[in-house]
Amino acid sequence: MDDVRFAVLGTGGIGRRTLEVSQHKDGLTAVAACDRNGVAVNHGGLDVDELLEATEGNIASGPQGGPEQSSGDEPRDSEPRDDVATDGGAAAATEGVKQHGDQAGVVASEQGRPTETPIDDVIAESDAIDAVLIALPNLEHDFIPRVAERFAEADYEGVLVDVLKRSRVIGMLDDREEQLTESGITFVCGAGATPGFLTGAAALAAQSFVEVEEVEIWWGVGLKSGYEDNRGTVREDIAHLDGYDIETAREMSEAEIEELIDDHDGVLEFHDMEHADDVLLERAGICDAEDVHVGGVLDVRSDEKPTTTTVSVTGTTFDGETGTNTFQLDDVTSMEANVNGPALGYLKAGVRNNRAGHYGVFGPADLMPGF
Repeated sequence: MDDVRFAVLGTGGIGRRTLEVSQHKDGLTAVAACDRNGVAVNHGGLDVDELLEATEGNIASGPQGGPEQSSGDEPRDSEPRDDVATDGGAAAATEGVKQHGDQAGVVASEQGRPTETPIDDVIAESDAIDAVLIALPNLEHDFIPRVAERFAEADYEGVLVDVLKRSRVIGMLDDREEQLTESGITFVCGAGATPGFLTGAAALAAQSFVEVEEVEIWWGVGLKSGYEDNRGTVREDIAHLDGYDIETAREMSEAEIEELIDDHDGVLEFHDMEHADDVLLERAGICDAEDVHVGGVLDVRSDEKPTTTTVSVTGTTFDGETGTNTFQLDDVTSMEANVNGPALGYLKAGVRNNRAGHYGVFGPADLMPGF
């Protein structure tokens, strides 16, 4: 497989880890990265170490409607709109965030330059980009589908990969499949840990059965870098707590989120999450979406996982026996290893399929990641 040139949209926690992990994957060269304030492009390959050092603890932010700031992974549109949410939400502040250089984010790097249109700037370079990882929180349900539309409208021919979490977004991508196919785009959706890594594990575990009765995914995540460097991920997870939804989580201030975290001593527990594993397993013919249950525990103050990540698939074999196949992740494997490793593996699988002329929308159970 020839070298894969890829770009990352968003340099918050997920985007930064993607760049870091890519240095340990053969055949991958990062050639572009952007966030709200800037873009860095080098077709010969970015100096990833310099970019990571310059942006460490440094969340891109910019004014949006007055003193309140919007922060984090999501680049602004060329024409900002009120319905486009950002990593930090509509009312997020950057108080307490370490800054490097005169401005935040990519522009703090020697390779970066400021721009008002970061996504458009990456699209303008897309003829030389094989794949794009969309490392943006989906705090507006149709945001990532709209980003995909923009690449299709620019006649991009290549791979788009995301690590989205919400079930309903898959349908929004399916609605755009004809447009993506006509452009020559292979879109791999939900390609992180869950959905993604664990979706694929469930699909493999299901092969023992002729009928799957239930899939249970229970995850544990310890954020060694804490809430500050994972604002978008934590905010999106809060939307799954009892009494919260994506709208209320988006509108919470940083102080309100810190208070919620304090009230739970840094440990948040989730049950019956609206995670895209359900529809992705259904579309792969594994089981009905209603038979998939996802929950987990997030500890934002500890390096260690609060619980072992486990996938359990219960079903009936051809000879009438009922059994449960279980897959576990080792507790020492970090979130970045289990999210960004698979994401880059699925990116490679997407490139192989794209070069073979396979276009459209694919889930993680449809493609196995490349090593």
